[in-house]
Amino acid sequence: MERSSGILLHITSLPGKYGIGTMGKEAYRFVDFLEKSGQKIWQILPLGHTGYGDSPYQCFSAFAGNPLLIDLGKLADQGLLAKEELPENEQFPEHEVDYGWVFHYKYELLKKAYDRYLHSGDNQLKQQYQEFCGTNGWWLEDYVQFMAIKDDHQGQPWWDWEDDIRLRKPEGMKEYKQKLAREMDFYRFLQVIFYHQWLDLKSYANEKKIQIFGDLPIYVAFDSAESWGHPELFDFDENLQPRTVAGVPPDYFSETGQLWGNPIYDWKYLEKHGFQWWIDRIEANFLLYDVLRIDHFRGLAAYWAVPSGEKTAIKGKWIKAPGEKMLRAVYEALGDRPIVAENLGVITPDVEELREKFGMPGMKILQFAFDSAEENDFIPHTYDKNSVVYTGTHDNNTTVGWFKHSPPEDKERMHDYFCLDDDDPAWSFIRLAWSTVADIAIAPLQDILRLDEEARMNFPGKSPGYWKWRFTWDMLTEDHVQDLRKITEVYGRR
Repeated sequence: MERSSGILLHITSLPGKYGIGTMGKEAYRFVDFLEKSGQKIWQILPLGHTGYGDSPYQCFSAFAGNPLLIDLGKLADQGLLAKEELPENEQFPEHEVDYGWVFHYKYELLKKAYDRYLHSGDNQLKQQYQEFCGTNGWWLEDYVQFMAIKDDHQGQPWWDWEDDIRLRKPEGMKEYKQKLAREMDFYRFLQVIFYHQWLDLKSYANEKKIQIFGDLPIYVAFDSAESWGHPELFDFDENLQPRTVAGVPPDYFSETGQLWGNPIYDWKYLEKHGFQWWIDRIEANFLLYDVLRIDHFRGLAAYWAVPSGEKTAIKGKWIKAPGEKMLRAVYEALGDRPIVAENLGVITPDVEELREKFGMPGMKILQFAFDSAEENDFIPHTYDKNSVVYTGTHDNNTTVGWFKHSPPEDKERMHDYFCLDDDDPAWSFIRLAWSTVADIAIAPLQDILRLDEEARMNFPGKSPGYWKWRFTWDMLTEDHVQDLRKITEVYGRR
């Protein structure tokens, strides 16, 4: 991977007048900002259809895009919505997403767009629909059935459905497919629109020599089309309940660990079938992204399995995973793809051995580098080129917020190590990241804007209420363009 730099910003955080960032003109404007400031990478969070808690790491499907990211203005340009139907008089919050409000108004408009599509003479769109459904039916049909039945059951999780559809009995499934045919078709339509808008945006970024750096959650949600439609993929008992669930032991973020609750894979089944599900999943992600990060990579070496029903992650245990066999199958099937390993958390030698065996870049977080209480390999003089360095990630506090709470002895260590400006710590850390030997340097937009902790995107292990932050264009100035461009040139990242 060539020496370069970029910005971490999720689509939901883009500006816009309809309450949430979308794949519309604001996204194209952000691509233009990246190009002007000399950046080559736009890193985003997973694009999946989010469920309870609005986390992009807990989605209803491993493949479906989030309908809330669809741009209404583009639908109006296609004639699928009238301009006067757009919510011009709504006073949405500018600096955060109110997901409930956005969901309520947006789905009503998406349903109107679908009705117009049904009665339109747009043969090009109908051809796109047929081609998309034909190519993606292997995952799409489970997803549209799952979402339509879920809506019919007022959002209940699939394990609370009646047995004929919970267990996917043929007669029950036939009945619901007939009953909910229109609702299923609506969800097909949304995915056609989502993928069309996203691939147009990605193409625009690529034309500007900017790569999209995506994110693959290692696990899928329990309440998802995959765990309902393909329970054989997971460690379920005879009643389709998880025997164990995913998480991590006590760590930097939580004294009781993080209990994610995702079902754990039946790795023996996956291996028996040549890891085809993983091959298909990664191939599908490379349609969306140019570079892919595997979140919680350490789970491919060994995973923390917590007995189902536990209230915390403390009582889990490490179980070895066949990550080497899986990755070998992926690379043999798909060729040499640019995959980054999220090697954070409790990292043991087997994790690094697995990453290095496939030449995958690892992650270096500068906020972890200056803890005077312990030695670590996040300090820049220990880096090798095959790395991605961050000031912080979506899970960290902003650098300004983090620095404010850093103990005096850690700040002293920073001063000893590099030229730190106490009045501008975020920019000091950005310069440090850009100066390292790591092939890629990334900073969250919050750090570019020198924002305090109120702009934090997520806090691992905390209750719902995150993933909301948004910026406005008045916060991003020509000075940011020039400053970024200058350090990018100085440190040879253009």
